Amino acid sequence: MSLGLTGSGLTIGDVVRVARHGEQVSLHPAALGRMASARAVVERTLADGVEAYGVTTGVGVRKSFRVTDDGHEALLLRQHLIAQGPMLPHDVVRAAALRLANALAQGLSAARPELAERVVRALNEDELPPVRSLGSIGQADLAQTADLALGLMGDDAPAPGEGIALLNQNAFSTGQAALAVHDAIALLATLDVAAALDLEALGANRDALLHPQIASVRPSPGLETTLARLRMLLEGSGVTPRSLQDPLSFRTVPQLHGAARDALDFVRTQVERELNAHQSNPLVVVDEGRLVSVGNFEVAALATALDLARLVVAQVVTSAAERSVKLLQAPLTGLPEGLGARPGLAESALSELGIAVQAFAGEARLLAQPVSHEVVSTTQAEGIEDRTTMAPLAARRLSEQVVLGRRVLSIELLLAAQACDLRAEPLAPATARAHAAVRERAPFLDAGDPLPDLEPLVALVAEEGLLV
Repeated sequence: MSLGLTGSGLTIGDVVRVARHGEQVSLHPAALGRMASARAVVERTLADGVEAYGVTTGVGVRKSFRVTDDGHEALLLRQHLIAQGPMLPHDVVRAAALRLANALAQGLSAARPELAERVVRALNEDELPPVRSLGSIGQADLAQTADLALGLMGDDAPAPGEGIALLNQNAFSTGQAALAVHDAIALLATLDVAAALDLEALGANRDALLHPQIASVRPSPGLETTLARLRMLLEGSGVTPRSLQDPLSFRTVPQLHGAARDALDFVRTQVERELNAHQSNPLVVVDEGRLVSVGNFEVAALATALDLARLVVAQVVTSAAERSVKLLQAPLTGLPEGLGARPGLAESALSELGIAVQAFAGEARLLAQPVSHEVVSTTQAEGIEDRTTMAPLAARRLSEQVVLGRRVLSIELLLAAQACDLRAEPLAPATARAHAAVRERAPFLDAGDPLPDLEPLVALVAEEGLLV
């Protein structure tokens, strides 16, 4: 079974399955028909000698110059090879190729059906070229799409108008955003599990967190969902509450995670809208039989949504780090300092992990700085190209932030598991399963033991192995 591309209806889940799990892709017959109709308009435009931006003319400041060279399309791709830096992850390139194929399937560009079939074939055979990560400002991912387009075309020359159809796309920003938002949502769900284990590790006042009235007096879908999840996770816990009011990083987990859920739901909607939006220039209007120069490569909605995502991820990751540090402190937990195996030990036990978790959280906060308000020099292209979204940077930083969040989570889980072992009270069935999964990868730290390798725990989080 394959994913049929129609130019609409593509979801983040579809992107994840194709980009990471190798699901096959096909073009819907209706999409092929639309592309053929759009191409017919382009051919008539060429035959009639009608001016059409990027098809019969140059691009940017050269929009007034007519194309006369048969090799112009291939040269256009080569002259946009400005990308630098490390290669993008393979799943990001696959996600971008999927987004590009879906865009071509809309039948709104100059691309022939054969071009879309070439993209789909490369995707299905997993023969996509390496793509460098740096050099795009987000008004179409020109640098990255040039790498992809030339790799896809090989020695074959694009037809007139296909160069700009390949270049003038935000496929990389949108594809990487789809993967990053999926990962951020999964991170938040795993943070719910870790927070529930934290609450038992501290001996927190669960009634203060989970009372039914909390959501009824503060309407929020995210809050309701988070409260329901925490109740499920803590159902059957036998840990005795130790205080009336706990630190805010424990007590406000429902409100904080709920706010993050609401924000990420909004971001997911924006990303899925862009997965199916026309993001190129020019636009082939089949009903009118002409090409119209437009500015649909403007993806401010995507960039600002990704800025919001990083802001809320930074908050939940920082709160997780605070909970982790507090679990190391004997006055708050009633357990040995640094969660040592017994009181009175001179060794550091797990204390030094408090430094690492704050380092990861600090980096995550720095990545939350909004980038969509960045500007470019209006001297570029004689002042014509005076807008930027920095959407590629917005997506890349969210991906990096999630990676840091997983490291915070790995420490949080290890410390919570150690505290629960020391407290030795019965855990809820759901948190007991999470505890067991942690212990399969990192044993209890006894007196004299070195710190365990945290990479297996990072992998557990990345593989979504704790999601319930």
